[in-house]
Amino acid sequence: MHAQTIPTQPNQWNLLPIAQTFVPLNALKPHYLEFLLEQGQVEYLYAGQQVFRRGVCDYRHVYLLNGRIRLEYSSGYSESVAAKDSFFPLANEMPRPCDGIAETDCAVLKLDSERLDRILSWSQISDYLLSELSVERDYDEDIGWIKTVLDSNLFYKVPPVNAERILDRMTPQVVLAGEVILRQGEIGNCCYFIKEGAARVTRRNDKGQEQHLADIGVGRCFGEDALVYETLRNATVTMATDGVLMRLEKNDFKLLLLEPQVEEASEEDCQGFADTPVYIDVRAESEYDAGHLLLAANIPLGLLSLKKRLLRLDVPYVFYCDTGRRSRAAAYLLGKQGYNTFALKGGLIGAGMQYQLISDTSYILRDGKVERV
Repeated sequence: MHAQTIPTQPNQWNLLPIAQTFVPLNALKPHYLEFLLEQGQVEYLYAGQQVFRRGVCDYRHVYLLNGRIRLEYSSGYSESVAAKDSFFPLANEMPRPCDGIAETDCAVLKLDSERLDRILSWSQISDYLLSELSVERDYDEDIGWIKTVLDSNLFYKVPPVNAERILDRMTPQVVLAGEVILRQGEIGNCCYFIKEGAARVTRRNDKGQEQHLADIGVGRCFGEDALVYETLRNATVTMATDGVLMRLEKNDFKLLLLEPQVEEASEEDCQGFADTPVYIDVRAESEYDAGHLLLAANIPLGLLSLKKRLLRLDVPYVFYCDTGRRSRAAAYLLGKQGYNTFALKGGLIGAGMQYQLISDTSYILRDGKVERV
């Protein structure tokens, strides 16, 4: 394929259906995946060009879109990877364990690993909370609204484990069309979610001219930037219709920015437990199938509410994922319900346990303990 026909920007590709075949992107709902891909980078490489270098920490998930990549290790071993057979990020260890070299003209998708991990966590915590709330009759009428809140733009800015805190701290406010809710230049003392209605966002430029920036509707959070960055309001928000806003005060919002305390345990700590702990892999099923710890069962974070019945209160459980973000959330959420939970300190990567993964044997939970399938 000629260079001129290869798109180099994400919006020139129909990336969504392609990305849905990649692991762990296939665990994301479409709107989360679309948000992730907004900042993805598609790169075209000629045969012989370097994709990444051995020993470098670039903190990117690199997926092969077309062509072939050759992975060259210092031992002399090399491996050729074709796009049609590539569903996992290439050589996804930091530092890179090998050189990645374009064997043919090819295209790759690069995603920020931190952003991906955060969005994965939010997506799965959202599923967990909705499962929990679906059995609470008090929330029956508002379950659709709560889902909208959990999918809103706010949550990419705060630790995912704090998702449930917000639901009890918002207060309703009836507003009228034409009412100015936030004014550019003011000090921020709260933020809002639109529960009903629509609003208009404007900003004055240096010449004092008012510019229309956006129209926002149900589920949109606004006003949070001034709280996150401790700055003045950077825009004015005016109601375009009558509506209902859910208000979150500054002090409550700041609580969302703080990571709660979670019990963590290193591999060495686990070996010293009086009762042998059970390892629970909270990653997506596709991630577990690709490689997991010996004697570890899989309960994806999003299914934790449905499958916690498989756990026992008297058994110590050590949750793990790649980075520790999802496992900390799992340990925190179930720890509050009385389970004896820990998060693997640093996750698989931080604990250096990513080299202990196996894929030839799977395990299930029976009476709270692990059994081989």
